[in-house]
Amino acid sequence: MARREAIEDIMKNIDDELVVCNIGFPSRELYDIKDRDENFYMIGSMGLASSIGLGLALARPDKKIIVIDGDGSLLMNMGSLVTVFAANPSNLTWIVIDNGAYGSTGNQDTYAQLLDLVSIAKSVGFKNSYDFNDIDLKEIINSKDASFIVFNTEAGNSSAPIIDLSPVEIKKRFMKSIE
Repeated sequence: MARREAIEDIMKNIDDELVVCNIGFPSRELYDIKDRDENFYMIGSMGLASSIGLGLALARPDKKIIVIDGDGSLLMNMGSLVTVFAANPSNLTWIVIDNGAYGSTGNQDTYAQLLDLVSIAKSVGFKNSYDFNDIDLKEIINSKDASFIVFNTEAGNSSAPIIDLSPVEIKKRFMKSIE
């Protein structure tokens, strides 16, 4: 399965949740699949989707927050695992699409190929740590603790178009959607 198909599967379960998406091709693919004002497309901040998602979850406990991240971005900010676990916002679901590659910079291998990210999250303390194929995502989104999910895919990028919104436009429409 390709990352684009994984994002399609994820978005089938999204209603009014806020979505923060990892930089580069994941954001481009999400934009092409299901653009919404409630989607925040990361631009130029590799490794920080989880941190932005955590901030939103803490600031807006009335909203469900979904973070679509990548294995390369997670590896760039491993401290976020501990920080999200310690805060444990019940409204945060963090999905890491693990394709074993830095997809937006040329598909170079990541060290995630040598790791079991679900086991790492469990070892940090996430009791809700799952492989995507083993769960009902809607049920997990509504759980009482922060959740960490790994969705394994093949490396590679689709031909998704460039996002035709400026970073300022993305920010403004997202902020307006959560007023």
